[in-house]
Amino acid sequence: MCHAIPAEVVEVLPGEMARVDLSGARKTVSTALVGAVAVGDYLLVHVGYALGRVDPAEAEATLRLLEEIGAGR
Repeated sequence: MCHAIPAEVVEVLPGEMARVDLSGARKTVSTALVGAVAVGDYLLVHVGYALGRVDPAEAEATLRLLEEIGAGR
């Protein structure tokens, strides 16, 4: 099973890259598929690539559901 995980942008990097907070872990991801991002944006991340933006409330709801099944934070 594959899924994308909501992650908050904590730093915008050069070259279509960003550092995100992924359930407490800081990861660098490509934003080439999403375009310009800003600190505070929530992105759906799958295997190091941001696939799209997501509303912060929707991101938090998804992360809570992942916690409930033992796969979240």
